[in-house]
Amino acid sequence: MVVYRNAQNTHRPTKSSLTLVIKVGTSSICDEKTHYPLLGNLSRIVETILELKRKGHRIVLVTSAAVGTGLRRLNLNEKPGKLAAVQAIAAVGQGRLMSMYDDLFGQFNQPVAQILLTRNDLADRSQYLNAVNCLEQLLDMGVVPIVNENDTISVSEIKFGDNDTLSAITAGMVKADYLFLMTDVDCLYTDNPRSNPDARPVHVCEDIDALREEITVTSPGSALGTGGMVTKLVAADLATAAGVTTVIARGSTPESILPIIADDKSAPAHTRFVAKPKPLIDRKWWILHGLHTAGTIVIETDVGESIADGAARSGSSGASLYAHSVTKVEGNFVEHQAVRLVVQHTDNGVTDFVTVAKGIVNYSAAEIIRIMHARESDIIDSLGYKDADCIIHRDNMATSL
Repeated sequence: MVVYRNAQNTHRPTKSSLTLVIKVGTSSICDEKTHYPLLGNLSRIVETILELKRKGHRIVLVTSAAVGTGLRRLNLNEKPGKLAAVQAIAAVGQGRLMSMYDDLFGQFNQPVAQILLTRNDLADRSQYLNAVNCLEQLLDMGVVPIVNENDTISVSEIKFGDNDTLSAITAGMVKADYLFLMTDVDCLYTDNPRSNPDARPVHVCEDIDALREEITVTSPGSALGTGGMVTKLVAADLATAAGVTTVIARGSTPESILPIIADDKSAPAHTRFVAKPKPLIDRKWWILHGLHTAGTIVIETDVGESIADGAARSGSSGASLYAHSVTKVEGNFVEHQAVRLVVQHTDNGVTDFVTVAKGIVNYSAAEIIRIMHARESDIIDSLGYKDADCIIHRDNMATSL
């Protein structure tokens, strides 16, 4: 794989009207020390979005900085460690943040809409589809949806973790052509360019797993933000799997988005992650990335079996998962929750655990433990009833290989 090459020959969306998701981080919105809003940056972001809309494109803005804006509003110097305090600060900041966006877009009579999400909002299929339909309707109406995580009620179990991940999931929901991750550097480097003068820029990436082995990304993000280059790689992985071309670019120059999507050779430096040619269908995408992972089911390979053989028995190759293939259950999940499927493979005394899929179970952890060594016909004997023939049906399973 060639990582460091010119971006001219990669496949790109060529439609005249594109759907773009633009994620703006806290460092592009608030000063890290004073927490004052960077109105110059915000104005340039708004002007760029308006120019994109004038060219016929549909735009979703994913924004951070609710906590940073709340700190400024409350005259606090730093983010507290107590969860309830952070949630309260986010509640104060979210209203102020939306007010700034509404004022800026309002100068040009551009309507905006606030969308606050948690992962729990997308865990139910009907709620997920409602969110998708709402976003689509707003775009059809010419509104700019402004998406943020609902930090006022989010806890670790239902958080996306960071807005990079949220932006990737949003891009998958609206079937975006591009996801732009705007940050405080112009592109991804093989190492931190501030401390390593030999760090090289990565212009194009077609294989994120291979890229991870060739670069060093350890930065946790700013004092106010939760992301960094690590989370941007995760987001790029999620988005490209949904067929979305993902770009890392400098947040202080959002106008660079225009030449990038126009394939202008004079476009500033950026990193482009090429979308997968065969993206996941909507339901499989929802299972993998919309549902909270409540537990783990382990399938152990037999002697002489490869990981691929174990994956085939797990059902991740297109078949359903049956009880006789399960060797271990972890977690205290219930029926209709999502679990990861892991293949345990031992070779020359070395044991590897490889996640191969994620699926929605028909039975609880306790029920699976009771029946996992029984044959299909023994489920009734084991439980006294049978809700389904298999542990996970193939229609409710999405591969992650």
